[in-house]
Amino acid sequence: MELTDSVTKLKGVGPKMAEKLARLGIGTVGDLLDFYPRRYQDWTKITPMDELVFDEEAAVYGTVVDMKEARPRPRMSILTVVVADGTGAVNLVYFNQPWKRNEFTRGQHILAYGRAEYSYRKIQMQNADTEAVEPERLRGFQKLVPVYPLTEGLKLSRMQELIRQALENAEGLDEDLPPQVVREARLMGRREAVEAIHFPPSWAAQKAARRRLAFEELFFMQAGIALLREKRRQGRSGIKCAPSGRLVAAVRARFPFTLTAGQRQAFADIEDDMEGLVPMQRLVQGDVGSGKTAVAALAIAKMTENGYQSALMVPTEVLAQQHFATLSEWFEGLPIRTALLTGQTKASEKRDILEALAAGDIDVLIGTHALIEASVVFGRLGLVITDEQHRFGVRQREALETKGESPHTLIMTATPIPRTMALSVYGDLDVSSIRGMPPGRHPVKTYAVGQDMLVRVYRFMAREMDAGHQVYVVCPLVAESEKQDLAAAEKVYRELAEKEFPSYRCGMVHGRMKEKEKEEAMDAFRDGQVQLLVATSVIEVGVNVPNATIMFVYGADRFGLSQLHQLRGRVGRGSAQAYCILYTDSTGETARLRMQLMTQIQDGFLLAEKDLLLRGSGEFFGYQQHGLPDLHAADILRDLPLLEEARRAARKAVAAGWDFRDELARRFGGKFFERIYH
Repeated sequence: MELTDSVTKLKGVGPKMAEKLARLGIGTVGDLLDFYPRRYQDWTKITPMDELVFDEEAAVYGTVVDMKEARPRPRMSILTVVVADGTGAVNLVYFNQPWKRNEFTRGQHILAYGRAEYSYRKIQMQNADTEAVEPERLRGFQKLVPVYPLTEGLKLSRMQELIRQALENAEGLDEDLPPQVVREARLMGRREAVEAIHFPPSWAAQKAARRRLAFEELFFMQAGIALLREKRRQGRSGIKCAPSGRLVAAVRARFPFTLTAGQRQAFADIEDDMEGLVPMQRLVQGDVGSGKTAVAALAIAKMTENGYQSALMVPTEVLAQQHFATLSEWFEGLPIRTALLTGQTKASEKRDILEALAAGDIDVLIGTHALIEASVVFGRLGLVITDEQHRFGVRQREALETKGESPHTLIMTATPIPRTMALSVYGDLDVSSIRGMPPGRHPVKTYAVGQDMLVRVYRFMAREMDAGHQVYVVCPLVAESEKQDLAAAEKVYRELAEKEFPSYRCGMVHGRMKEKEKEEAMDAFRDGQVQLLVATSVIEVGVNVPNATIMFVYGADRFGLSQLHQLRGRVGRGSAQAYCILYTDSTGETARLRMQLMTQIQDGFLLAEKDLLLRGSGEFFGYQQHGLPDLHAADILRDLPLLEEARRAARKAVAAGWDFRDELARRFGGKFFERIYH
């Protein structure tokens, strides 16, 4: 039986069972074997009944001494099976399972596994798993029992039976790693590992099996990334730039600040890349407000010096406008011609821009997704910059790169990426991190408040506005529906504008506004015509209003840590002390922990690590956009040492000429396999 065969090839799997398995993402024999246990019941150690610890799972062994079934009301039954072992007794309780009565008889020897509870002065286990086992056969039942995440109508025993059948009949579980890698990493054999992950003879075997299978997943992910990196470098002659000259120096002199050590190092990395023969593929990550735009401006100036054009793609119109304004100011009077292209650019203006761009009369084009349209043709594109990369999919970035011949690529993000993610999501890139903030920036004081503090907070906001400062009020994400988010924002706006701050100038901006309206609302706030701006998280990225000193977030528990940190980064951009006030009425443990972390930690890199642990990699800034494979055994958050070991082994194997084409196709399909070979 091949791993690619349908599960219907297994005995007893008809259309109905296949449908249940499909709900779990299982369609083939291989999928079934890759469906690893969520946890294990430890039946290896039998606990005497007088030593049970309440609220902990345990295995007990004893004799059925009594059975009784109660029917307190129609359609409700409670079966109680009393099992004793000489040290004490346990009540096995089953609700609305009257057929269970047929599984037990007085005097029967029972091995039971469940969570011990104390109720009605009795020790009990609800819905315990049981086996009828005579003493002489007991040893054979003392094992680790796999537990899988199941779906309605699919029992654990049935799933175990199907996996056992697949293991007995499946071909294709041969070794898929190079022998040298298996030896050097001291890995369990592949078939042995698959068997041991499902039916481990001991905890040591389970641990060795998980390590083997996790290593294998990470190895092939890293091999794919290494091959992608190699493909980008092979046969591609990049634009070899001359050392930075007068134009770069002139732009640097325009900055109203001195570059930080982090900015200087990031640009030095960029210079080294751009002056080499291989096209640059670099990620610059830096905390909110760390000055990535200045580094990008220097890269653009360097490209212009060498006679090539640059493209800067950003995710929103607001951010595109802001970058255009900032770069135009820094480049004013210098021979660097800028243009802005978004979905809102008028047809006549767009036509002129496209003509000038194709003729090489524009040095840097700033815009949104509009830059990847087929009609956008560059005369000599040499540098592609993508800002806030996590808002784009991989293909969008690559679509822009194809508009030039092997252009240098610079990716920027203000969402600091933990090392595990950097090695996985951006493993094909070189990474520069800007740590530290520009001089004169004060840390934003952060507070978490509840309903009882609202009146005091509103008074504080009024005092700040009276002092000439401005306030952001961000509304909660109430649902997946933009319509509901908007309704919540409008309600908050009316309450603040009409009841709390009627004598102040209030404005509003949200995602459903037309771009022109959004732009006008932001301009009014930026120019000081509006003192308090009510917004949805549309202002999360890139908005720069140095006079704003308060970021007030309603329903802060509905945002992830990285999102809250981005919002906090919208204030504290001037010389005045700034404040971030997080309002939540949630008393949940996760909400409480998030608020605590936000008030205690200013470092975005550390917060990103915490965010990953709290939310999981799948949810973290649209992880799925990057086309990475699903991981079944590996934990991208906690397996960093194993990831680095697998990465070293994969790079070594790729360099030695190992061909992983078939295995990558089997594992990843079209996810990123085609990016390597096509």
